[in-house]
Amino acid sequence: MAAEFSPEQIEDFKESFGLFDRVGDSQVAYNQVADIMRALGQNPTNKAVNKILGNPTADDLANKRVNFETFLPMLKEVDAQPKGTMDDYIEGLRVFDKEGNGTIMGAELRIVLATLGEKMTEHEIESLMVGQEDETGSLHYEAFVKHILSV
Repeated sequence: MAAEFSPEQIEDFKESFGLFDRVGDSQVAYNQVADIMRALGQNPTNKAVNKILGNPTADDLANKRVNFETFLPMLKEVDAQPKGTMDDYIEGLRVFDKEGNGTIMGAELRIVLATLGEKMTEHEIESLMVGQEDETGSLHYEAFVKHILSV
């Protein structure tokens, strides 16, 4: 079980939560919950957040709101979920290293990011890949993972 958040952390979380309150009613829209969690250092998938929210409809995502007292247990649930390690991500990319030289083709990674798992948009992929490929279109996946996890 995940450790409880300290009172200082909870105050920081509450302050950050308040920054997303666009209406001034101490609540945020369902469609902002994932963004708030990510701003607080978590990295949940959209699927995990939707499950925590009770699989809301598109209308619910846009119109339903949640207060901090309801949000905090959701954040704890995400925090308790197992996290991938750097080695997990490197091992996942090693599958695409056909030559065994520590590189993969950027074009192949783009296809994977756009089509498998939690699909990314072209814009998200391009912003992720900026400056990562060499002149041959390859990228060193270990350095890539280190870069991603340091951001």
